[in-house]
Amino acid sequence: MPSTLTLPQLALSAPTVRHLPNGLSIVAEQMPVEAVNLDIWLNIGSRVEPDEINGMAHFLEHMIFKGTPLIGCGEFERLIEERGAVTNAATSQDYTHFYITTAPQDFARLAPLQVELVLNPSLQAEHFERERPVILEEIRRAEDSPQRRTFRHSMQLSFSQLPYRRPVLGSAQVVGQLTAEQMRTFHQTWYQPQRMTAVAVGNLPVEELLQGVEDSFDQAMQRQPIPPAIAFSPLLPSELPFDQICRVDYTDSALQQARLILCWRVPGMTALADTHGLDVLASILGQGRTARLIRDLREERGLVNSISASNMTLAQQGVFYIAAQLSVENLEQVEAEIVAHLQRLHDQPVTAAELRRVQTQVANRFVFGSETPSDRAGLYGYFQSVTGSLDDALSYPAKIQSVTAEDIQAAVQQYLPTAAYGVVTLRPEAA
Repeated sequence: MPSTLTLPQLALSAPTVRHLPNGLSIVAEQMPVEAVNLDIWLNIGSRVEPDEINGMAHFLEHMIFKGTPLIGCGEFERLIEERGAVTNAATSQDYTHFYITTAPQDFARLAPLQVELVLNPSLQAEHFERERPVILEEIRRAEDSPQRRTFRHSMQLSFSQLPYRRPVLGSAQVVGQLTAEQMRTFHQTWYQPQRMTAVAVGNLPVEELLQGVEDSFDQAMQRQPIPPAIAFSPLLPSELPFDQICRVDYTDSALQQARLILCWRVPGMTALADTHGLDVLASILGQGRTARLIRDLREERGLVNSISASNMTLAQQGVFYIAAQLSVENLEQVEAEIVAHLQRLHDQPVTAAELRRVQTQVANRFVFGSETPSDRAGLYGYFQSVTGSLDDALSYPAKIQSVTAEDIQAAVQQYLPTAAYGVVTLRPEAA
């Protein structure tokens, strides 16, 4: 029998979670907005791929929409458009998800089709070969983007062993050699209910949402083949912090200004309690015009054209990331000024007024990003699929509000040393 519980009213809301015997988790919430979002999350992404099939998870995301033995290629999109609904999908290092947003009266008709697509795609060789050039063009466009190249270089420095160092899209060389049979095996291996969370949020009774999703999965799973017995490679251990300043330098002919990235290896979702101080710190340093780095280096001294800070919390491990766009002649000075700002945080706690302002910003951004059914479903799906629990999602604003100046100082001292970090510089070609 499935188990159902209603989570307590916390900072955000009170969704209902149902765990089925087959391993599927269903999250449902009624929301007084005339729409319903069904978001199917899988806790698999490019991180689970061996190097020889890097890019498969993203390629499969495209192929899911090419139909099933029961739904012809293009039929799902036609039905979605007829009813004014929308559908899309995304693949990351840690997850893949597929969603539809529809009017409440169309949920019962469209939800089973969405589930059927995810569980039972045809993955025909003809469609596979037709879609491959689309994927290769997406890779080419990503490689042509200075912003994406900068990010790729920083991830390659931040992770020397973990698969986060690879692009989600894969390389043209690898994707050019993938086969439809490899994709079928990948799908049968990973697209199983125990790796899925289905979230339905919108203006229907909770029990109707839960039952609609459960029935849709029951019907589709009757047609799923038995997954192959495959031995999975053990996860690599998290990487140690940098023990010195590690530099890589590139020349990029597409740039007009230089790029400077400073990065530190920090905790990920597996140590979520250790990330809250770093989240607040990212706002203190580089989010908003009154942030320390922005006010000092851009607004007051004009040393950078732009600068930002972020705490990128991936499932296994994270990266604290400071990125600037600036003139080449300012590279050395700006790096020194960033390190000086961090050293001040090592030595002196932030003020109470600054902390209150930033805590309000961080918590409100979180809440404001949860105002629509699709926002809410995405939030629930991400946390349930990556961490296995909604508790951290629902209590996040309260946890941010509880961070103290001493917590932030301790996080800086533990995770952001000023004598050991990664540096990526990209310079335009000299005239």
